[in-house]
Amino acid sequence: MRIRVVHDTIYTYEQPARGLIQVLRLTPRDHDGQHVRQWRIEPSADGRLTVREDGFGNIVHWFTADEAADALTVRVTGEVETFDTAGIVRGAVERLPEPFYLRETPLTEPSPEIQAFAHEATSGAGERLAVLHKLLAAIPERVTFEPGPTSASTTASASFEAGKGVCQDMSHIFIAAARHLEIPTRYVSGYFRRGDGVDEQHAGHAWAEALVPGLGWVGFDAANGISTTEAHIRVAIGLDYLGAAPIRGSRLGGGREGLEVHLRVDEATQAQSQGRGQQSQSQG
Repeated sequence: MRIRVVHDTIYTYEQPARGLIQVLRLTPRDHDGQHVRQWRIEPSADGRLTVREDGFGNIVHWFTADEAADALTVRVTGEVETFDTAGIVRGAVERLPEPFYLRETPLTEPSPEIQAFAHEATSGAGERLAVLHKLLAAIPERVTFEPGPTSASTTASASFEAGKGVCQDMSHIFIAAARHLEIPTRYVSGYFRRGDGVDEQHAGHAWAEALVPGLGWVGFDAANGISTTEAHIRVAIGLDYLGAAPIRGSRLGGGREGLEVHLRVDEATQAQSQGRGQQSQSQG
């Protein structure tokens, strides 16, 4: 599948904000399940955009604005060719040892209720892959997908207690439960091509990857109750949301901040791909 992404993150400020710095984990890497055909990041303000790699192996861009600004838009446009690997992630950059992903974080610390849920949901499952699939199936039955009620700082325990959340929350619950069962598990941010004909979205997507003996890392999308497919574009990984957040930043002044996200994830046609490829070559 060829997936096209157009992703605008729009910040507005009451007053011009100084010292604008944005850390962008918005660029996917190639692995056996995806090939990045084109990808571009364009901040609306003048400044410096530098690239490096973080400790997880994610591509990270740092944007520093040259002058104070009362608005900033970060636009991402790109196209990725994806392949169905039955959720198995091979050929990805790995910088950290597998046991590192057993570490708890404040966002993924399992409450006694999550611990009990993990054992109850996976009772009698046997091998690790079966355990993970039973956990995957149990979360949507216990937690309702509901946009809006949580924030970037909502913990797995809080969203589990509330019984509702978004993909970030459901991923944190999956990670907390799996790590409690001593399974190395990590957070993944990216994009998801929905199959219901809806191309316009209000946020990127999130899921988890867990380590399975004999298979390696396998993707589990708790919000949709499925293993990852060719509809997923994998962008960044971390112990939790904070390690893989698409955008995190800082500023001086500016007053109240407004945020809007406009995201379109659709299937690219061959004609569209060829046209963008010719345009890219002429700019290069």
